[in-house]
Amino acid sequence: METFYSNGKLFILGEYYVLEGAKVFALPTKFGQYLHVTKNSDATIHWVSYDADATVWYQESFTVYDVLQRKQTFANHVSNTLIDILYHAHQLNPEILKNGWTVETKLTFPRNWGLGSSSTLINNIAQWFAINAFVLLKQSFGGSGYDIACAQNNTPITYQMTANLPLVHPVSFNPEFTNKIYFIYLNQKKDSKEAIANFKKKQKNLTTEVQEVSKQTDQLLQLTNFTAFTNLLTEYENNLSLVLETPTIQQQLFSDFNGVVKSLGGWGGDFVLVASETDPTAYFKAKGYKTILSYQDMIL
Repeated sequence: METFYSNGKLFILGEYYVLEGAKVFALPTKFGQYLHVTKNSDATIHWVSYDADATVWYQESFTVYDVLQRKQTFANHVSNTLIDILYHAHQLNPEILKNGWTVETKLTFPRNWGLGSSSTLINNIAQWFAINAFVLLKQSFGGSGYDIACAQNNTPITYQMTANLPLVHPVSFNPEFTNKIYFIYLNQKKDSKEAIANFKKKQKNLTTEVQEVSKQTDQLLQLTNFTAFTNLLTEYENNLSLVLETPTIQQQLFSDFNGVVKSLGGWGGDFVLVASETDPTAYFKAKGYKTILSYQDMIL
């Protein structure tokens, strides 16, 4: 049996703008996904996927021939997506699917958290096939690729899309105020493809904004003052709110909160970052948000 592992991710600064070439900032999480693969001799891929609580959330068997023919006629859309990913992986390395496989995936975070169940899977499959994960992502699932960069790195990163492969730089981010940063799950998963589509519908000429976000990313990495950190996040949120023509999550849900609440990734779901001088747990629990993690509990 071979085992592969990839980190989950949180997009801290530059969501949406990353698609326009901005330099952005993201953090790999302590949570991720395992992939266990074992060869078998029946030319069939037996696949089972476990959620963080060890329950099976997906199970299917399909033949290697199904993958090679890119057969996407299964009732379960997950099967069709998986076959598509494996098909493209096979095109990049035809050596792996010369026999069947028994495959297990195991998340270490609840699947609905949105920390990267797809990106960790793609990166794990890329490791299994010994291929470039960014190329596999582009040919199959699509997206900016920052989540793949987080899957592969154990430190904070800056990320920038280019015409060819992206620029990924491990960076240091360990200001004294990380003990004032929390992550709150909004009790709903956000479809990243839908979020991207909505952004592109409202797309304008963002050259100036992209340059400003790249500058803010560099500024963020130099900050040692908590107030300067919260001011930068607030400025970023307000500017993106104008581009998206959508109120910020703080305006929508937490206008009475004494601190800063920032959306992460696709606006309207998954986790938010909360920057607060005092522990905000009681405030958010009173509003029905029970999944509250400190920076130290969430981030590698």
